[in-house]
Amino acid sequence: MIADVNKPILGRAWLKSTLITLFFLLSATYIVRAEDDSHLKFDAGKYVLEEVSDNHEWHILDIGDKHISVPLPIILYSEHSGFHVFMSSRFHHGTESYKGFEMAHEGENEGKIIEKLSDESVYIPWDFSITKVVVGLLLSVILLLWVFLKIAKMMKEREGKAPTGIQNAIEPAITFVRDDIAVPCIGENKYEKFMPYLLTVFFFILFNNIIGLIPIIPFGANVTGNISITFCLAAFTFVIVTLNGNKHYWKEIYNPDVPWWMKFPIPLMPLIELMGVFIKPVVLMIRLFANILAGHMVIAVFVALIFVFTSTMGVEYGAMVSPVSVALSVFIKILDILVAFIQAFVFTLLSALYIGMAKSEEHH
Repeated sequence: MIADVNKPILGRAWLKSTLITLFFLLSATYIVRAEDDSHLKFDAGKYVLEEVSDNHEWHILDIGDKHISVPLPIILYSEHSGFHVFMSSRFHHGTESYKGFEMAHEGENEGKIIEKLSDESVYIPWDFSITKVVVGLLLSVILLLWVFLKIAKMMKEREGKAPTGIQNAIEPAITFVRDDIAVPCIGENKYEKFMPYLLTVFFFILFNNIIGLIPIIPFGANVTGNISITFCLAAFTFVIVTLNGNKHYWKEIYNPDVPWWMKFPIPLMPLIELMGVFIKPVVLMIRLFANILAGHMVIAVFVALIFVFTSTMGVEYGAMVSPVSVALSVFIKILDILVAFIQAFVFTLLSALYIGMAKSEEHH
């Protein structure tokens, strides 16, 4: 009986909210149409690239011609004028220069800070600025330190007791990295030496992947979708593998057990094996970078569709497309949560495999 009474009430509430929404959409249509068409132009490509790339300021939104953003510190060193420290707001969103420095908007230096010298030549200073990606990186490091210092303290205080709280959430992941990645790939007698690195890589990538999906300052920076970050992670794996390679590992590279005609007169197999030493970290770098960047780009494209339809066909078409764009963006965002775990797992697994190959002994 109660359900029968509630149905008409819910139906009327739904109808009322729909009519109100349509009223505001139609009102917005007439308001926007009354403005000059120049205000409706939208560069989708520029918008998508700005959303996924690094920046010297943290852009929030635009209201007409007004840009709302959080300025970040600019730290420059010039051979001509020395060190300079100031906030990015001095550039007024890239429209003005400050002390001879300005943001390049075209040419080979596009997106970089340049210095205009007195003879009209252009000089590129050393840029040590705290950019959007650097802020995201520092935030993830602070979170990682807080989480694991807290867990270490809890483990000491609750030794021999069942884990609770955040310890209960992180311990299974640590056990997973040890039992399903490190031990099978490196070996039961050799894995302990490399556990600190594997755990650091796994949780660093996982935390940054998840933080990058939160569209609220200071979260949302595309850290693991920046190739400089993935290059550093891959370089660490390369150095660890190279320094820990045993005699059998290097023998298989320079003198592999293959027929003689594959090594003489042209050392075909040694060349391929040596190339593989450098290709492996490159693959690590590109795989993580491309997968995370693609997720952010797809979401930005779906959001951009709303503005593309609005600017080209009218507000009513933008309103029609917006529910579909938002639904697809939410779907991709949920999918990216799964990708965040998968990419952390894959990078750690491949790093462990490469380390295991470098430590493996010859089988007779």
